[in-house]
Amino acid sequence: MTYDWLRALHIIGAIAWFAGLAYIFRLYVYHVENAEKPEATKLFEVMERRLYRAICWPGMVFTSVFGVWLFSLNMQGYMRSGWFHTKLLMLVFLFGYHFYAGKVRHDLAAGTCTLSSKQCRLINEVPTVAMIVIVIMAVAQPF
Repeated sequence: MTYDWLRALHIIGAIAWFAGLAYIFRLYVYHVENAEKPEATKLFEVMERRLYRAICWPGMVFTSVFGVWLFSLNMQGYMRSGWFHTKLLMLVFLFGYHFYAGKVRHDLAAGTCTLSSKQCRLINEVPTVAMIVIVIMAVAQPF
């Protein structure tokens, strides 16, 4: 498979992953704000589970597989690039965010989540910031 195809598949996975990560905490905002409505809570639980399992997880796996494949083609070159280290750091944060979103989903379903809707709104901005940094690093390669 050529480098351009691998890069395209990596980007497609990243778009799907970011779409899920950017929306999951928005659902949590609605869930928290409607916690006293059992029919709404059940609906949000289904939406959250489907988003997390059918969009976030496959997007993360797809991104990771093709990212590692790309990395394996030029390990030494990537490891000498400062921009790549910054991108990796942001990916570590994204993996943490991904798994934290899963924990919050479980807490919401169990009725043990202590986050407010305001906190969920703030947390919702994390993947956008990470995406901006990652795109700048991968495209502009500033250092």
